[in-house]
Amino acid sequence: MDDSTIYNSIKNWAEEDRPREKLMQIGKKKLTNAELLAIIIGSGSRNESAVQLSQRILNSVNNNINELSSLTYNDLMNRFKGIGEAKAINIVAALELGNRRKSNQEDRPIVSSPQQAYEVLFSDLADLEYESFWLILLSNSQRLIKKVCISEGGWSESSVDLKKVFKSALENNSPKVILAHNHPSGNITPSHSDKALTERINSAGKILSVQIIDHVIFGKEGDYFSFAENGLI
Repeated sequence: MDDSTIYNSIKNWAEEDRPREKLMQIGKKKLTNAELLAIIIGSGSRNESAVQLSQRILNSVNNNINELSSLTYNDLMNRFKGIGEAKAINIVAALELGNRRKSNQEDRPIVSSPQQAYEVLFSDLADLEYESFWLILLSNSQRLIKKVCISEGGWSESSVDLKKVFKSALENNSPKVILAHNHPSGNITPSHSDKALTERINSAGKILSVQIIDHVIFGKEGDYFSFAENGLI
């Protein structure tokens, strides 16, 4: 029997069994890891289909994608017959994109408490000798979208531009916002201006369908005052 007949080429498979066609017809979630990897490498070898080759690669790492991701393109070429430079680079590049997506999620934490808000802004507000006013822009699930400095070097109720506040929220598609600023004196008790500004922003947010879920005042020693926890918002 000729070697070329030992395996079934993907092209000869039923259309529903071909990974590219399966992805288009039933969606990426329905494909196995081997099928997804087969799409990345594009083709198999003389004696293996792309899916068979992909399954052999996955078997070697106990189907652990993290372990596969740790392999260099030289590792892939040296360990797996049928994987040349182009296929190895495709695999490494695809896995790196996955790693970056995961990293991006980790860099965008859920912010659902004043303590978490403090952690998000600690590096920005720690040890400042002047007041700085920030927005923590959140998704519907309260995952961090972005943090934005609105004013620094001292501010008052009238100096914070509401247009700038809501322009930042709307441009970043943020339906939920946490207001935050520091008190360099260390006294975290909200002033009359703090309360009045919070009320103005909260009222405007209701009109624009942007929910102001808290206003957190930061002190010097890791302490903070939460308007939400104290029933002021």
